[in-house]
Amino acid sequence: MTLIKSISGIRGTIGGAPGEGLSPIDIVKFTYAYCEKLRERRPKPSGERYKVVVGKDARLSGDMVEQLVCGTLLSCGVDVVKAGFASTPTTEMAVTFCGADGGIILTASHNPKQWNALKLLNEKGEFLNAQEGAAILECAEREDAFNFSDVDSLGTIEERDFTDEHLDAVLALDAVDVEAVRNAHFKVALDAVNSVGGIIMPRLLERLGVECVRVNCEPTGQFAHNPEPLPANLTELSEAVVANKADLGISVDPDVDRLALICENGKPFGEEYTLVSVADYLLSRVYDQALNTGKSMEEIAAPYSMTTSSNLSSSRALRDVTEKYAGEYHAAAVGEVNVTTKMKECGALIGGEGNGGVIYPALHYGRDAMVGVALFLTNLAYKKMKVSELLGTYPQYVIAKNKIELSDKALIDTILEKIKEVYASEDINTVDGVKISFESRKEWVHLRKSNTEPIIRIYAEAATAEAADALAGEIIAIAKKIIG
Repeated sequence: MTLIKSISGIRGTIGGAPGEGLSPIDIVKFTYAYCEKLRERRPKPSGERYKVVVGKDARLSGDMVEQLVCGTLLSCGVDVVKAGFASTPTTEMAVTFCGADGGIILTASHNPKQWNALKLLNEKGEFLNAQEGAAILECAEREDAFNFSDVDSLGTIEERDFTDEHLDAVLALDAVDVEAVRNAHFKVALDAVNSVGGIIMPRLLERLGVECVRVNCEPTGQFAHNPEPLPANLTELSEAVVANKADLGISVDPDVDRLALICENGKPFGEEYTLVSVADYLLSRVYDQALNTGKSMEEIAAPYSMTTSSNLSSSRALRDVTEKYAGEYHAAAVGEVNVTTKMKECGALIGGEGNGGVIYPALHYGRDAMVGVALFLTNLAYKKMKVSELLGTYPQYVIAKNKIELSDKALIDTILEKIKEVYASEDINTVDGVKISFESRKEWVHLRKSNTEPIIRIYAEAATAEAADALAGEIIAIAKKIIG
């Protein structure tokens, strides 16, 4: 497997020669480059130390990668705060908790167990922007310029568990009503896919007074199923919900930044609707307070606004819900850093990605399954509905996911240009690939090219699966004519 390099870090399978996977040499090179660019980004007086937080999920290669990363940081004269087993959002928040200059998360997110990755954070605990990421990639290739610290200037290391600080911050949010959730006496089934979710999520549920039936919660790194929290991978959780008469099922990916839910009847809530449901709750909360107090929604939402944001491949349902409360929706390019950038620009109250990623700025600018659960359970406690009933209150759409495989990457731009010509009369967005919105039908199709393969990914959304498939089929037919 080729090593995949992007602005947010590097990832690959463990084993093989440099460039064939995520090798020890690659890990050292990119960690060194991160340190080098950290010094350029945050100049300090001579003698003042740099501090970096390192957290990891529970995958099998975690210890090995952690030792290489921490050893390289020390050899660069950087002090290390080892967070140990920590979710991605916990590591992000840990950077600010301890006043660090940055952070490195060791996780390949939803990828299978043979994968690992280095995800790079700035001093705010947020992912690096495109320019910063590109500079690190360039630096990592200049091995002849590497210059490590002498023995008297090596970094130091300390260990610290940030889990409770993270949970304290979640439960202290105004929008999280711990008492209401406790009084609801919820029972949930939790699938943590044998990673760090099995550590932090039960602790959150216990503090909320929620009974938890644990499924795959031992952090062994031996993932019990494909770790991406999609319906096809959550059949065991669905069965546990029904068998235990639970109010809902909760599934997280290995680093706990994505949240997928199962209804009380064992049917998927839909990962697209995780963000939609949380946004509906927060927007309605501001709307209702405005009605009851006579204040404007802008006053109540401050310092944020009645706006939301998600990436271009996420469901239109978020836009519909936002506009129901007289708010504004803003679309961003795919990628968490792009969504958070857009959220800051428009002062979004809530945002995220349709893959179950909830970003709540009142806590921090990062996808966070813990805050997603706390907000969802608060809303459920207030509504006094079954989860399936709650789902039925939202606009219903279906997304079809397809791709076109090409023999030549050069064909990609030709196909995208032709698509724009064919649908020139429709609403076209070219911020990230080509997205065509058919406003009269409330449908859209989004085409994005892969950065590593000759592939065009095609996401289409409509009111029914048949309509979404038909829309994607139109695009594929046009592409096939061009390919010949």
